[in-house]
Amino acid sequence: EIRSGDVLVIRYEGPRGGPGMREMLIPTSTLFGMGLGESVALVTDGRFSGGTRGPCVGHVSPEAAVRGPIAALKDGDVVEIDIPRRILRVDLDAEEIHSRLKSLAPFKPRIMKGYLMRYAAFVGAAEHGALIETN
Repeated sequence: EIRSGDVLVIRYEGPRGGPGMREMLIPTSTLFGMGLGESVALVTDGRFSGGTRGPCVGHVSPEAAVRGPIAALKDGDVVEIDIPRRILRVDLDAEEIHSRLKSLAPFKPRIMKGYLMRYAAFVGAAEHGALIETN
């Protein structure tokens, strides 16, 4: 159902949601394999490697797992990406975003034991390095 001009949003892949900021090479490679690599944008709270091509915006912060605005997006929302001006915007007002975030079920971590669970519980935002916060 993905068509030229769409914006594909992959969320819950950030430091807490992944946990650990999963690599998005498979989705970007899939888009190129479908012939859509230059005409479909990908926005994620996950990360990209040096192999990423096409219009991609990653490390979106705050991430979906901590109720960043990316968690509020739905099919059909209009997302504007202006790469030269470094703007990522959705055509929703603050009240609608707040309402959608409030109606979401609580985030449930994928990993419930071990070091990754501890990491997810204490990791900071991607914009600050996705480091364990000790305070």
